[in-house]
Amino acid sequence: MSNTKTAKSALISVFSKDGLAPIVKKLDELDITIYSTGGTEKFIRDLGIDVIPVEDVTSYPSILGGRVKTLHPKVFGGILNRQNNDNDVAELEQYEIPQIDIVIVDLYPFEKTVASGASEQDIIEKIDIGGISLIRAAAKNFADVTCVASVDDYAEFLDVISEGDGEISITDRKRFAAKAFNISSHYDTAIFNYFNNDHEIPSLKISETKGKVLRYGENPHQKGFFFGNFDAMFDKLHGKELSYNNLLDVDAAVNLMSEFKGEAPTFAILKHNNACGLAQRETVLQSYVDALAGDPVSAFGGILISNTEIDEATADEIHKLFCEVVIAPSFSNEAIEVLKGKKNRILLVQKNIDLPQTQVRSCLNGALVQDKDLKTDAKTDLETVTTLAPTEAQVEDLLFASKICKHTKSNTIVFTKGKQLLASGTGQTSRVDALKQSIEKANTFNFDLNGAVMASDAFFPFPDCVEIADKAGIKAVIQPGGSIKDKLSIEYCDQNGIAMVMTGTRHFKH
Repeated sequence: MSNTKTAKSALISVFSKDGLAPIVKKLDELDITIYSTGGTEKFIRDLGIDVIPVEDVTSYPSILGGRVKTLHPKVFGGILNRQNNDNDVAELEQYEIPQIDIVIVDLYPFEKTVASGASEQDIIEKIDIGGISLIRAAAKNFADVTCVASVDDYAEFLDVISEGDGEISITDRKRFAAKAFNISSHYDTAIFNYFNNDHEIPSLKISETKGKVLRYGENPHQKGFFFGNFDAMFDKLHGKELSYNNLLDVDAAVNLMSEFKGEAPTFAILKHNNACGLAQRETVLQSYVDALAGDPVSAFGGILISNTEIDEATADEIHKLFCEVVIAPSFSNEAIEVLKGKKNRILLVQKNIDLPQTQVRSCLNGALVQDKDLKTDAKTDLETVTTLAPTEAQVEDLLFASKICKHTKSNTIVFTKGKQLLASGTGQTSRVDALKQSIEKANTFNFDLNGAVMASDAFFPFPDCVEIADKAGIKAVIQPGGSIKDKLSIEYCDQNGIAMVMTGTRHFKH
């Protein structure tokens, strides 16, 4: 295996022509023979550069509406032959197969076609056959061939052939091969997941081609990485690089605020993945002020998110608080200037894209996969199980509390009143402890719990929770129900003038 090879020929067959012209001109300048097909051939010819049609090599036309163009022994023989193998070299001469040193090819845009909502027929036609085969063949034979499989690698390839005057080292060829197999494996994963979207085949395939090394993981002694297209979801306007923990908190914030999409101005403050403040008001300013009141101590260093544009008045208030990240669908120009006053504060504009509906987490020596909890409790889900029914205002608060509860670490209890989070008990080992924590926090920040409502992420196995809540002033309760002792909690509520509704849906978050 020689260290460097001087390229004498190249096969170019690409779907996208962006950035291709400088490469074609450089190949021509280096006297490298170019073979091509269809639209790429025309593109090269229009540049005034000589190109040999693949049909002239194979003596076979493009057939089946372009489905078969390059799938021919004279093409793949030219790519897969081993130049240090005498038999291979002799067969090239015997069958008049041209040696191919460079393969530049990209793939039909399968993922973009799926994302566009195209018909199944259009999607199937975007499953590349010739291109993927060329990539695999050229990358396999990196000992003799350089494979460029993505427009993202054009600039690097152009640098390599320019600096070496057509000579390409084995190190470069092997690196381009690795990049090519990254492209091909990702492509096949996307196709499989399209066909297996109902998970009928119990196989987990995840492929992310955009990876970022983080400063560290959850703690400084841990390495950390983020794999995903962050820029597709956010425009980062200002601030330092996001950390591993920032990303976890941003994820929690986005998922929580998705419950209030299209509703009145709603503002949430999160810390360690849980909401410590949340309010819905007529203005974004008032929603922020009332969210902060929920727990101004925990808000220090928190993640802030709004479901509506942040204006200058709200930015002025936010600027008084030390916070890590502020997220909104938009910021006024004046708000941006105010919030940029802290150089490390991260400002994110959230774009309107669909999030994955499947959750994956490592577990033992494998992974756990589940459908995302996309169920949001609605009025139609509520079953009043007590003699006393909740008022319309209480129903609104109960559903508001349920949304927060769903996105809070279990075991959890949430208190709300007037569409404001008063307090929550998060991640406790018993539901009673979560309840007591909620009461203590509400008292600490001088909230009056009289007339407030309570949400629980799971059923009450005993009536002790509703009794404690009653003595704190709670007047309505929402919970999934399902305990064999539901009747005891219902009886206590009936005896003490509390309304209780059951949803039939548990919202554990472990």
